[in-house]
Amino acid sequence: MLLAQAPDGLGEVTSSTDLAAVLTPLLAGLTWPEGPDGVTDGDVVVLASKVVAKAEGRLRAATSREEAIDAETVRVVATREHPDGSTLKIVENRQGLVLAAAGVDASNVHPGTVLLLPEDPDASARRLRRGLAARLGVRPAVLVTDTVGRPWRRGIADIGIGAAGLQVLQDLRGQVDQHGRELGATIINVADEIAAAADLVRGKTAGRPVAVVRGLDQHVTHDDGPGAASIIRPAEEDMFRTGG
Repeated sequence: MLLAQAPDGLGEVTSSTDLAAVLTPLLAGLTWPEGPDGVTDGDVVVLASKVVAKAEGRLRAATSREEAIDAETVRVVATREHPDGSTLKIVENRQGLVLAAAGVDASNVHPGTVLLLPEDPDASARRLRRGLAARLGVRPAVLVTDTVGRPWRRGIADIGIGAAGLQVLQDLRGQVDQHGRELGATIINVADEIAAAADLVRGKTAGRPVAVVRGLDQHVTHDDGPGAASIIRPAEEDMFRTGG
């Protein structure tokens, strides 16, 4: 059974916040309808990238959001002009992610500042996993997420951009379906599916940036693993880069 919940009470996070320390009592206080309370080795702790970035001091002064977006951009993928004169940019950023505005966030921050994504989301997930393990005595997986739009799909969804202790991709190639046909191309993006599930219980406006997902023990690993960077499709495999 898959279970997920998002605790209240995290409070404001700043660059002086020890994120593992403030999360520990919230996670330890969780109660579940099945299994042990708190968190276990098979759970996945899922955090919105914004709270991780704030704890890592990724708030920057910027005269304009456009200036910050340009500074974080390594490749412009697409642009669209709005009637108000602003420009929407889909870009590849320094972390190799393709998303709107390079992941630069100007919401819920002081005027004249913007929030960048974590410098290395996988490293962020690994540090947080170590901190939680030291305090809780268990090693849950950690997943850092961000919100993106998707080509040809309306609406937004969360994806995994940093991971530790999680099998982010499940390769089913070579297995057979219920009719005995061999699967030749099926690779499940486990990280993105967990990210989306966690965001449903966190909510975009509820002030709960952390969730715990339970019931995915088979995807939680003792070692930290290659992280979410391994999800990014290499340029030579990217058919959309050339339109072909």
